Amino acid sequence: MTSYVGNPSPHLNGRAPTISCAHCVGGGSSLNYMTYTRAPASDYDDWGVDGWESRNLTPLMKKLETYDVHPGRPTHGYNGPIKVSSGGGKLGIFDEFVHVGTTYHKRSFADDTDDLETCNVYSPWAKYICGTTGRRSDAAHHYVYNQAHNPNLQLWAGKRVKRVIFEGKRAVGVEFTSDPVSCPDMDQSLSTVRASKLVVISAGAFGSPTILERSGIGAEAILKRCGIEQVANLPGVGENYRDHHCSVHPYFVADGVATMDSLWRGDESVIQESLAQWKINGGTLIAENGIGAKIKWRPDDDELKAMDSAFQPRWKEFFEDRPEKAVAIFTLIAGYVGPLSSVPPLRNYMTATSITLYPASTGSVHIKFGEDGKEEIDFTTGFLDDPSDIAPINFAYKKLREICRRMPSYRGEFPAGHPRFPEGSAAVCGEATGVVDLNAPDISYTAEDDDAIDKFNRDCVQTTWHSLGTCAMKPEEDQGVVDARLNVYGVTNLKVADLSIVPKNVGTAMYSTALLIGEKAAMIIAEDLGIDCSSYKSR
Repeated sequence: MTSYVGNPSPHLNGRAPTISCAHCVGGGSSLNYMTYTRAPASDYDDWGVDGWESRNLTPLMKKLETYDVHPGRPTHGYNGPIKVSSGGGKLGIFDEFVHVGTTYHKRSFADDTDDLETCNVYSPWAKYICGTTGRRSDAAHHYVYNQAHNPNLQLWAGKRVKRVIFEGKRAVGVEFTSDPVSCPDMDQSLSTVRASKLVVISAGAFGSPTILERSGIGAEAILKRCGIEQVANLPGVGENYRDHHCSVHPYFVADGVATMDSLWRGDESVIQESLAQWKINGGTLIAENGIGAKIKWRPDDDELKAMDSAFQPRWKEFFEDRPEKAVAIFTLIAGYVGPLSSVPPLRNYMTATSITLYPASTGSVHIKFGEDGKEEIDFTTGFLDDPSDIAPINFAYKKLREICRRMPSYRGEFPAGHPRFPEGSAAVCGEATGVVDLNAPDISYTAEDDDAIDKFNRDCVQTTWHSLGTCAMKPEEDQGVVDARLNVYGVTNLKVADLSIVPKNVGTAMYSTALLIGEKAAMIIAEDLGIDCSSYKSR
């Protein structure tokens, strides 16, 4: 992993958030939560980019996956490299979550909310796990390692790209070195590799814009302060940083309730028992991610009224007339996810989680040099900069707390993972001996309680590791960096193909979109190079 520390923000109570990114072959697919989620089709249409409309992308979505959850679904694929299943373990706590959601929360149920349109219903949450082997279905194993026989592929791990080499405006290669973090004993001198036809950067929302800037592509002021000669004036490089905002709140569960805690704590006997069974049939909690149900949530009229007024303009402008777009995902994690500063008792837990999908706030990623002359990153997350972004997070805390209180497994809140409410408040957190009746009244929060929730979330809201947008595929005059064919404006023979090109947020965990961009990029590059890919069309 590589961690990037953002600039302190007054909207996070002065906190400097840290975002970690995968630093391995396969990128985020090699270590993500494996949650299978797809955006509504309209998200891709909203990009407004020729050739990237949902009608052109849906066949690629189907081509890349084998959807082993339900047969015969028209928007899913059944013969692709990436396996999707329900996972190898069954945790009853998710049935409780769905039951309370469809009764107390008064939403309906659907067996698939990743069909590119269904929204605002409770559903199981499929996983990027092979249903037969119980193994993670990542890009490294299904697109790279299985090409070891291919003479056209060379994989050099442990390298870090310094910059793209240009002859005039034409990209002709890259300059790189051994990575000083993962390979500290390797020779750190610079090497070059030449490209006779094309250079493609796929370094993600942090790596791609900083490579471009080190190569002389970016805003004049940024390059000038770093002493870099400008090759192309593209002020959009590094701008438009986007993410999803996540808030987690752990709860105690009753003794005997199955969760992932013993595995995550490293209980050796549980690990060995689970591994032994997994080797036989690919099952047990080894083949599980601990996340088994969700709702792509949209507020009803009463919920809208209960939310802070700062959200209302955003609702009217973006969400109201677009019923396929969820404001947030509400989900449950079967285990402890919370502050590491407070070591929890050796108990079992569930963690209520909300993920806002279309925050209005944006940030930026640029290079700079520190006082010691070493390159650093000038990173502004933008988290909660727009006043509309905190409202659904604060509301989600209350709603998910009510759902958890009504689940049979509930045994109270783990206080360190919750707001510190004033003494005597009805909202004070702590252990409980039982559950609340489905029809019981909700907790009544005072203005002071609301302030405590707001403070806690600003102190604790975090990344969902869904960074994107910093080399946006938009018109150049709109701070775009690449065109519809992924060409970097102002130069030739250089493309960017990763999540940094996404111009607007998408309502999904980003693995599905990253794979989609890879498939589309492969088609574009093959066409540009005159390679016939007709035998690889969607199935």
